[in-house]
Amino acid sequence: MKIGKGEIIFAVIALFFVASFFYGMAVNPGSEFGGADGAAEGVITDVTGGYEPWVGNMGFEPPGGETESLLFALQAAIGAVVIGYFFGYYKGKGRSD
Repeated sequence: MKIGKGEIIFAVIALFFVASFFYGMAVNPGSEFGGADGAAEGVITDVTGGYEPWVGNMGFEPPGGETESLLFALQAAIGAVVIGYFFGYYKGKGRSD
């Protein structure tokens, strides 16, 4: 089995991302991901002096941060599958013409 140039490039990029993840964990042990929503709320409060949400939650509050992370990862995975399907579909369609 011959390994192509594309597979080597993909492996190098994947290895880079994995290495950067482990580097970040080594440099900042015990750090927590705060998210953009909390940071944005803090900046808005600093600029305007107060923050009042327009809309409350939709009646569902995840039981913990782990569940919220799981739902976010599931959403990202479903989006990746949909995008991958269409890339594959159009690539296959182009080969059949």
